[in-house]
Amino acid sequence: MGQDSNFATLIGSRICHDLISPIGAINNGIELLEMSKPSSGPEMALISESVNNASARIRFFRIAFGAAAGQIVGRPEVTSILKDVYAGGRLTVAWGPLDGQPRRMVRLAFLALMCLETGMPFGGRIEIAQDGEDLELTGHGDKLNIDASLWEMLTTGAPTSEGLRPAHVQFGLLPVIAHDEARNLRVTLTDTRITMRF
Repeated sequence: MGQDSNFATLIGSRICHDLISPIGAINNGIELLEMSKPSSGPEMALISESVNNASARIRFFRIAFGAAAGQIVGRPEVTSILKDVYAGGRLTVAWGPLDGQPRRMVRLAFLALMCLETGMPFGGRIEIAQDGEDLELTGHGDKLNIDASLWEMLTTGAPTSEGLRPAHVQFGLLPVIAHDEARNLRVTLTDTRITMRF
C-alpha cells in the first residue's frame, strides 16, 4: 500500500489532533463547573465519564491510526492510555514491556488489540509481552467469537478493503502496516486463546 497508507495515517493523525483539543476544553469546563457549583448528580457524572472515554479513545486512535515516525512511547504513556480505554470494560489488558517502545511497534500493538477486542466480545484478559525485538499479544477468554474471513486477512498477505465494515478496518490495516514495517505477523487461534506476534 505504501504511499496510500502514509496518507491514511496522516489523515488519522490530523483528525485525532483536531479533536483532542475541544474534548480537553469540555473536560476543563466540567471541572470548572464542579468547582463553582459542586454537583454529584447523575448528569454531570455521565458527561464526565463520556468525555473521559472519548479522550482515552482518541489518544488510543492517534497511535493506532496516526503517523509513526521514530519517536519512543514511554511505558507510563502506554499504560495510562490502556488503563483509561479499558476501564470498566469486559477486557483487562496488561502491558508487559518495561522500556519505552518505538511508536511504530505500539501502533502495531494497538491495531492488534483492536483485532483481539473483536474476537473476545465476552471479555477476558490480554497480555502484551516483549520477546527480543518482537511483541507478542495473547488473549485469553472462556468464549471467543472468531470470524475466519477476518482473521485470514491477517496472514494471507492480501488484505482488501472491499466488503470490509468500518468496525473491522483494523483487520485490513494491520497486515499492511506490518508489511510496511518489515514485521512478520503470525497468528495462532485455539478455542480459548488468540496469540499474535510481530
